[in-house]
Amino acid sequence: MTVGASKPLEIGLEAIEATRAAVQRVALRTPLYDCRVISELTGSRVILKTENLQRTGSFKIRGATAKLAALGEGAWPGIVVASAGNHAQAAAFAARSAGVPCEVYMPAEASISKADATIGYGASVHLEGDSLDDCVVLAEARALATGLHFVHPFDDPAIVAGQGTIGLELVEDIDDLAMVIVPLGGGGLVSGIACAIDALAPQVQVVAVQAAVCAPFLASHEVAGPTAVTGGSTLADGIAVKRPSGITLGLIERHVDEIVAVGENEIADAIVMLLMRSKLVVEGAGAVGAAALMGGRITPPASGTTVVVLSGGNIDTGLLSPVIRRHETNAGRRVVLFARITDRPGSLARLLTCFGLSGANLVTVEHLREGYDLSVRETAVHIVLETRNREHAKAVLDAARDAGFDVRPVSHAAS
Repeated sequence: MTVGASKPLEIGLEAIEATRAAVQRVALRTPLYDCRVISELTGSRVILKTENLQRTGSFKIRGATAKLAALGEGAWPGIVVASAGNHAQAAAFAARSAGVPCEVYMPAEASISKADATIGYGASVHLEGDSLDDCVVLAEARALATGLHFVHPFDDPAIVAGQGTIGLELVEDIDDLAMVIVPLGGGGLVSGIACAIDALAPQVQVVAVQAAVCAPFLASHEVAGPTAVTGGSTLADGIAVKRPSGITLGLIERHVDEIVAVGENEIADAIVMLLMRSKLVVEGAGAVGAAALMGGRITPPASGTTVVVLSGGNIDTGLLSPVIRRHETNAGRRVVLFARITDRPGSLARLLTCFGLSGANLVTVEHLREGYDLSVRETAVHIVLETRNREHAKAVLDAARDAGFDVRPVSHAAS
């Protein structure tokens, strides 16, 4: 791959191997799970590398531990980091394990659960800035002012080498490894894995996946040079890095075979599939590899094993709920209806009885008396029902219409 001019730094196998002992003392060797759903969909064997089950909930603990080990006795008076969440938790955990203080700068709108977890690991957290880039500036300034060691979330050789231990494990654990699919944000994870695999099994393809709304590596490839993007709101906030770094850009252009991007709906579908079918809680950034396979963005080799790295599982429950509701609606198991009924006693009861006799379960009902073109003796209601599937949703709607009610779907499940 040729993306453009970059630093000639290489992360050799020796550097990755050198971090292994330190990483193993803190991080877990995460399990591999066969993913039958994606395997059947693609016609290839697909295995999940479950870094979402890692300590602190993501792969980041590997790089943070490697960096603390590289600092050694010089790690005092402590470290300061910038992070959207996962690096923060990992750095806090690694610092506590090493017995040194840790300060963290996170965007003001960072995940509440990630901020709380970071504090729980003993770090001092500053919620400042609008983006990760803002936090990097603040953390670097803090380091200069205090003598703390700034630990970059990805643009650091020790961090990259620590993440590369995943590549070592994959080559050791899977005899017929053919492809590895890795989320791409700042690039520390995929470049570390790719360097390890290129050294041990160069025939294995490494594919990186970005969120389409924030894909600076793809943009850089198009213009043959590092390019910043505006970015946007994404479920994959953990990889919403707007500009490639010098170190990882160079490593990716030399060691990664392909970069693809996935949309928000694809990410949402992957999160739900992993939860429902694989019983794994995975954040948006961690699910992009599965999304790329499910959406046909990547064609895995017909022979051999394809591994999808699930990079993290730190998703806010407040975000998980609407993702699940969206899936239920699209699958026809959650139906939103608008109905006009006469404003007389018993009208609503008769409509709800009709739904109940059709086997639907009432979730919510709301009267809407204003803002609609209603007659004097008429009212509107907004109704949410649970149904079995699309066919059942349509049958419920048809039964209400056959009973004389003016009902129409707001969602498309019953159309």
